[in-house]
Amino acid sequence: MERGEQKPLLREISTYCTSLEEGNSTQSEQKPFDWRAPSILLGFEFFQTIAYAGISLNLVIYLGTVLHGSPASNAANVDTWNGTTFLAPVLGAFLADTYLGKYSTIFISLILYIIGMLTITASAIIPSLRPATCTATQCPPATSFQYFIFFLALYLVAIGTGGVESALMPFGADQYNDRNPVEIAKKQSFFSLYFISMNLGVLVAGTVIVWIEQNIAWYIGFSFSSCCLLIAALVFWIGTPIYRVQIPTGSPLTSVARVFILAFRNRNLEMPKDSELFYQGEDEWAGSKCQHKLITQTDGLRWLDKAGIIIEPYSTTSNPTCQPLLKCTVSQVEEVKILIRMIPIWLTCTFYSASVCQTSTTFIQQGDLMDRNFLSFSIPAASLSSVQCTFMMIFVLIQDHIIIPLAKKYTGNPSGLSKLQRMGIGQFLIILSMASAAMLETFRVSCYKEGKYLSIVHQVPQYVILSCSTVFCGVAQLEFFYEEAPESMRSLSNAFCCLAISLGGYVNSIVVTFIAAITSTGGSMGWLPSDLNKGHLDYYFWIWAGISAVNFVVYIVISRNYTIRKCSRIRLTGG
Repeated sequence: MERGEQKPLLREISTYCTSLEEGNSTQSEQKPFDWRAPSILLGFEFFQTIAYAGISLNLVIYLGTVLHGSPASNAANVDTWNGTTFLAPVLGAFLADTYLGKYSTIFISLILYIIGMLTITASAIIPSLRPATCTATQCPPATSFQYFIFFLALYLVAIGTGGVESALMPFGADQYNDRNPVEIAKKQSFFSLYFISMNLGVLVAGTVIVWIEQNIAWYIGFSFSSCCLLIAALVFWIGTPIYRVQIPTGSPLTSVARVFILAFRNRNLEMPKDSELFYQGEDEWAGSKCQHKLITQTDGLRWLDKAGIIIEPYSTTSNPTCQPLLKCTVSQVEEVKILIRMIPIWLTCTFYSASVCQTSTTFIQQGDLMDRNFLSFSIPAASLSSVQCTFMMIFVLIQDHIIIPLAKKYTGNPSGLSKLQRMGIGQFLIILSMASAAMLETFRVSCYKEGKYLSIVHQVPQYVILSCSTVFCGVAQLEFFYEEAPESMRSLSNAFCCLAISLGGYVNSIVVTFIAAITSTGGSMGWLPSDLNKGHLDYYFWIWAGISAVNFVVYIVISRNYTIRKCSRIRLTGG
């Protein structure tokens, strides 16, 4: 087929490309930057985190004291729910990038979120929706209907908050123009402010709502959470006129599938030595307003490069949404390589997240067996999360103003510590946190056998170490997956983080269920009996210290061989 015979088709695609880009530009980049937009989104994150944490922080205690579940089943239920909460962003990110857009995804998710939160509150208020309180002789279990209503509402919250979190951070980043140096500098601080807003929300929930739930009434605490969510929704909707809203450009998975299909189709072709024989996606659409960030071709995974071999001499566009289905540019191939290279790093983040899951389950169960009186206050075990959040915010400041500047001075690296280095430090510190919890549990049980109750203040070191770990690894993960991911997959990149946390919850649920079952064979009480004073929670923590140590070694090996993506330049053409 001759090149000239393709012109009508190319002209049609070019017209579509130009109109699509103009639409995106009109609704996002051409709208002037308004500092109120990211500020509103940070406020939204603060209030919705209070709502979510007001449920999640104390959930394992609620399941035990109100629904009368066993420690092992409660921990497994919480881990499974946490896993689902962070699995939902994967679907949310796909819908945001492909069909709905980030704004609509947040809007629809909020509706489900509110319904779930109000139903949970109702289940704590209406007597028929919860079991009777324990007496001196028995604790009546929750009925199947009561469990159904509560967990239905709980999983509506999981889906709602998952949809919100899948799109909120990328939506906030969209408020900044990547072609404006001033806005790029402002965007760099947005991630840290987002992290701080989230932790301030957890801090308020851990100190105020958790205390209300355990010392006044559960339904009052849940009502407080519901009110915060309604405030968050109102704040978000008020900011609608000033947001930069980008139109979804189609499924990024289509481009990924195209690369694999063409690599397989061209598998028998000889690899060209001349880079000009690969589709570069340049200079073919001089009349359009398409923009594309070109990615430098790398040496790894060379078998995928065959997807970009030029077979026919007719043109292609550099915009993935405007390309013929059977052509790939070098940048599209490299985008797939980026995703493949991130998978091993992502798997280590999954096991890291599984270790962090102890803060919402076994750490709280451990603290609930300690002396919770401090000065004239009775401290709920879940309130220790506020210590974690406080130190996380302190460590963010220490990292940004002391550690990073010193690292810049002595390493000569403009960024001080790379994202992979910061993640490695966090992976190492989680080992120390688990070991600290294990040693504390051994000491706590020995004190209990002597008739003494150890103060809950002794849990502070393990929370402090974990908070430092989260600052290094948690923030770096957000930045790593966002910046490494291709531009068309930014929401999916955030979902990558959420999916790691999700699978971490499922891994932890499997581990706790397996250990409870395997250690209780032959009539033994096992490590995690109903009365943890008679078990070996310390052994369980040592198991996680060992898992974290192995995961750290694997991470070091993988990160040393990881190739950071490099963009050659941004091409912007226009008539």
